[in-house]
Amino acid sequence: MNEEKFNQGLDVRRSVLGAEYVDKSIQNATDFNQEMQELVTEYCWGEIWTRPGLSKQTRSMLNLAMITALNRPHELKLHVRGAINNGLTKDDIKEVFLQCAIYCGVPAAIDSFRTAQEVFEEIEKEEKR
Repeated sequence: MNEEKFNQGLDVRRSVLGAEYVDKSIQNATDFNQEMQELVTEYCWGEIWTRPGLSKQTRSMLNLAMITALNRPHELKLHVRGAINNGLTKDDIKEVFLQCAIYCGVPAAIDSFRTAQEVFEEIEKEEKR
């Protein structure tokens, strides 16, 4: 493992997904999935998300579209929250899902709208506390 890239990735991962979620994922890693946590942090976040070629907002839009296409609601919830953290608006997210409806299929987009709405409601509840 490249410790420098891991640490850079950890910083970006925390800023996008939230420190609480990321720290919990790493602290709860087991012998079975520890290497996966390291791989994701070092390569996804440390190698790719730190590259200068795309903004965090663009990366978030791409992730929302790809995760919609893959129909991965758990990951979509994380990345909807991450997209908000990266400065995307609900309207930005809506436009991504409408684009996905055409190119990935209406059922996938409908599920993504539903999942995003759950995240928006969670965020609103958190803000009221």
